[in-house]
Amino acid sequence: MQGRVLFLCDRPVSDPAIGTVAAEMGYDLVRAHTLDEALAHARHGDDLPGFALVLAGYSGNVDALFDSVRRLRAALPEAPVIAHGVPGSPPFTLESLYDAGALAVLHDPVSIPILKAKARFFLEAYATAAERRGAETALQDTRARLEAIIAAAEVAVWSLDIATGRVRGDARMIEMFGLRPADGPGADVAMYFAAIHPDDVPPTQVLLGRAMETGTPYDATFRVRTPDGAWRWVLARGHLDRHAGTRGMMRGVVIDASLQKEAEERLQASEERYRTLFEAIDEGVCVIEMLYDDAGIPSDYRFIEVNPAFVKATGLAHAVGRTMRSLVPQHEAHWFETYGRVAATGEPVHFVDEAAHLGRWYDVYAARVGPAGSRKVVVLSTDITERRRTELELRRLADDLAEQDRRKTEFLATLAHELRNPLAPIRSGLQLMRRARADPAAIARVQDIMDRQLDHLVHLVDDLLDVARITRGQVDLKPALVPLADVLNAAVETSLPLIEAARHQLDVRLPDEPLMLHADATRITQVVSNLLNNAAKYTPRGGHIVLAVECDGEQALIAVSDNGIGIPPDALGEVFRMFTQIPNATRHMPGGLGIGLSLVKSLVELHGGTIQAASAGTGTGSVFTVRLPLADHGADKAAPGAPGLDASRIPALRLLVVDDNRDAADTLAALLSVMGHDVVVAHDGHQALRMLGGLEPHAVFLDIGMPGLSGYEVAQAVRREPRHDGVMLVALTGWGGADDRARSAQAGFDAHLTKPATVTAIESVLRDVESRRATPQEATPQEASPQDVSSPADR
Repeated sequence: MQGRVLFLCDRPVSDPAIGTVAAEMGYDLVRAHTLDEALAHARHGDDLPGFALVLAGYSGNVDALFDSVRRLRAALPEAPVIAHGVPGSPPFTLESLYDAGALAVLHDPVSIPILKAKARFFLEAYATAAERRGAETALQDTRARLEAIIAAAEVAVWSLDIATGRVRGDARMIEMFGLRPADGPGADVAMYFAAIHPDDVPPTQVLLGRAMETGTPYDATFRVRTPDGAWRWVLARGHLDRHAGTRGMMRGVVIDASLQKEAEERLQASEERYRTLFEAIDEGVCVIEMLYDDAGIPSDYRFIEVNPAFVKATGLAHAVGRTMRSLVPQHEAHWFETYGRVAATGEPVHFVDEAAHLGRWYDVYAARVGPAGSRKVVVLSTDITERRRTELELRRLADDLAEQDRRKTEFLATLAHELRNPLAPIRSGLQLMRRARADPAAIARVQDIMDRQLDHLVHLVDDLLDVARITRGQVDLKPALVPLADVLNAAVETSLPLIEAARHQLDVRLPDEPLMLHADATRITQVVSNLLNNAAKYTPRGGHIVLAVECDGEQALIAVSDNGIGIPPDALGEVFRMFTQIPNATRHMPGGLGIGLSLVKSLVELHGGTIQAASAGTGTGSVFTVRLPLADHGADKAAPGAPGLDASRIPALRLLVVDDNRDAADTLAALLSVMGHDVVVAHDGHQALRMLGGLEPHAVFLDIGMPGLSGYEVAQAVRREPRHDGVMLVALTGWGGADDRARSAQAGFDAHLTKPATVTAIESVLRDVESRRATPQEATPQEASPQDVSSPADR
């Protein structure tokens, strides 16, 4: 085993991934279920390999986790501590855990690839450091032994007669070079070179020759063959003795350097492994040297080493030898302070921070390199910019969802209030009508009130349906060539009761030349009417409203201005958002759903136009400007419609009303009877089919949403009988979207009425019934599409 890993976990069944990775990397896993047990292992492991890594588990007790990290770090200062079992969203900050002494975190459940990556780095770093310490210790021991040998004269001593080329060596010299004892008094130098490794002979001869010629010290390292045929390294030292006669003499020593050379090679191999790990790790690593100003405050640092991952993580190419200030002049001072504190105290740190001028976030571990007083710091950094951005985006989305939830809650409360407002006078009016039967004038006034409140209720529902259709992309525009003046007049007519009720003065300014739009006249009327209604509601009684139109190039510019309460500048950008109310508007008007302007903006944009709000501030009034594209001058004019029949001239028709809602069926039947028609009522689909053959009605007003047999099924049954081909089927439903109309057409309906149907829409259907009686249709009912006979209020 290379060492041991201390695994603290108080769970009944610990994570097997820890043991798997430890065994795979050749480390003995020591398990502890309590902190005291773990500390006992730390104290009584003198006869065993040291702990290369400590894993402290989290089981839900934050204080226990932090206490474990601190005490284990104190007991085993050289072993890195990793906290494991931490949830993705812990009830504490990772920074505080790093401050307690943890150098890394493993989230629960433990990911084996992440565990391997982190464990490999710390274990290999520990092993490299331990091996380096061992190599350095061995080298120191070798040097001590060499010094002891030299001190005890246990070295080979030699002398060379330059003139004769003969070497005189002592017994140690003869033994070291494998010569015979008889060769000690004077063997030829060639015999000694014959014992040297062939590769080392030429450079050794050059060094010896130079020393003899110039008198410089002789210093050579070479390999000598041992008696068993191996090679050992030796150090040869010598100098020219000029006092030994005219011939000259070289004197020196030879020392066995095999142990030192082996230690150097092991140290070099350790350095190569460190360099391989340094270059291959996928986290950015750099070694920096701290720089200080005159006051001794850390002010910069110089890069000593960087790995390829560092360049990728920071974008700082060619950083070695340069300072951070030279690469990023605006780099934040707190980075220098943090690394300076690590160099000064020797205490490693682990933190998460932003390098704003690099545009990135980093998870950083930093530790001092070398003993106290060293200015070098190693920095291990991971680029977590994308993760941080994702966290910020998730936080923003959560805030948006909370804001939308708040708006939804406010909207539902407002909706309940707005629906009750018209329902209250309708109920009161019904009670009054029961008690004032003998007062026709009072009943007429009440009917007018109820009619207005019903219109208001229908408008509220229509606005909600329009918003839903626009949101789903289901608005079905019916563009045609229409005079803009006609659209504006219709809008004024719609809004005039509200304007007159508030005693406002309305000023309409139309251009002299006619302007034509290719648009859905009903929708543009709805847009302008909404703006006029807004102006009337947000302007104090007796105000002034202006509707002005002008031609601006190829666009029609429609402006609705008032001298009302105005809009605060900071709210101008919000007025077109869904469910938005102008601040403090409720003090000046009786509520609202906050969807009118959003609906207006959507309808304008569907027509290829734009809308803009302007106001100088509270109390200064406001202006809403709509721009719509004008129709091409060469566009064909809309064909005039065929003149309709006067409702009062429609002869009596036989009609069947089918609705499971008895009140709805009876009131519609009563209305049709008052209009002069023969009406029969059925309250379910089966009854309607039974009555159809004997009654032979001209038209059937058929509710779609009935239990038992729906209106669609009734219509399909009718269309299967050829004898009922002349019967016109009219759908009655609360659904009025394009998909709903398409479905009713597919079922065989001729017309589609959206509840509550207006008298105008009903009269339009009756005129069509009479027209079909007078002029037989060539197409079968199944081939015809249902007519959209709803009024603007129905939409």
